[in-house]
Amino acid sequence: MGNTAGGTAGGSVAPRGVAETSAAFVFVGGRPCLDFAATVGRRGSLDLERLPDPESLVRWFSESGLTAPTTTMRVTDAELERARGLRESAYRLVRAEPEGRAPDPADVALVNGFAAAPDLVPRLTWTPPEGPAAATGWSGEDVVGAALSTVARDTVTLLGSPLLARVKECENPVCTLLFLDDSQARRRRWCSMERCGNLAKVAGYRSRTARRA
Repeated sequence: MGNTAGGTAGGSVAPRGVAETSAAFVFVGGRPCLDFAATVGRRGSLDLERLPDPESLVRWFSESGLTAPTTTMRVTDAELERARGLRESAYRLVRAEPEGRAPDPADVALVNGFAAAPDLVPRLTWTPPEGPAAATGWSGEDVVGAALSTVARDTVTLLGSPLLARVKECENPVCTLLFLDDSQARRRRWCSMERCGNLAKVAGYRSRTARRA
């Protein structure tokens, strides 16, 4: 059932940092590919790995909404490594323009390889008396490859659209999470107010209080 698309690009598959066993995932990006990139936290400093084992990838697919909670899935170690490779290639491609560099052709090829595979399809379920409900499902054998293809296609769609210009990095210097700024004024600064926004407000208040003391 392994996904044969993709591989590794640019040498290292993923940051080699601290594994966060059973870590809570963060879904503030506004796009599946940005939320997938967020499975590495504090990039460039701690490099917190939120996908330390195959089971964590299964959990991310479910919590992200890409697969239904009832989906039966088994991820191998090889598939986990390929997933991390897709994650890092997608992250580097999204960050290429803001960082003033050309995209790595190996990253482009890897993302395209994953995107070429069949992706997840919606499946209609009917549970009387509640009635019909649309749920994400997959009827083929390679549910892992389909989920990763969905992430890759979202990456391609984002990179090829004007929305790419709205992708920002949280201004908290220790955060590094990416998000799509969909605010009306395009002035969003934090990955979320519940996370870094509140921290900034508290820090600002303490700073003002200290100056008045």
